[in-house]
Amino acid sequence: MSTETQSVGARRPPGADDGQMRRTFDEMNVGDTFASRSRTVTETDVVQFAALTADWHPVHTDQVYAEESFVGQRIAQGMLVVAYAIGLVPNTHAVALRRLKSVVFKRPVYLGDTIRVEGKVADKRPMSDELGLVTGRWSVVNQDDQTVVKLELEALWRREA
Repeated sequence: MSTETQSVGARRPPGADDGQMRRTFDEMNVGDTFASRSRTVTETDVVQFAALTADWHPVHTDQVYAEESFVGQRIAQGMLVVAYAIGLVPNTHAVALRRLKSVVFKRPVYLGDTIRVEGKVADKRPMSDELGLVTGRWSVVNQDDQTVVKLELEALWRREA
């Protein structure tokens, strides 16, 4: 597989289960955990994200600059990693992302790194007969099981299927 090919397959770490996030609000429990499928971040991803967002910082797009920088090679934009994390988590019953409460970038994500999301339901609160508010605490983890991003978010979730 070339570095331009996107890996969006179902590779999960042993014991991973994203089924918790496929539940309705009322089926979820505080403390439920999950692990998503994985995805490899490619050069194409980084260039397309730069074109969409105008984040052309040379640590993302200039090999020579990046090699001479503190990270030593090109890295993915942090918000690209956050966007992929949100996309990797099943959202069958999610209605809307309400808030990113905190995002902490722990390590760079290099071109060719494969990331996945491990998380838990930190809180849930009914909002109406149709919707509930789910608070998630997620870690984005690379192929070496290193945490690259930690985030907490709130999403509106459908109460019934």
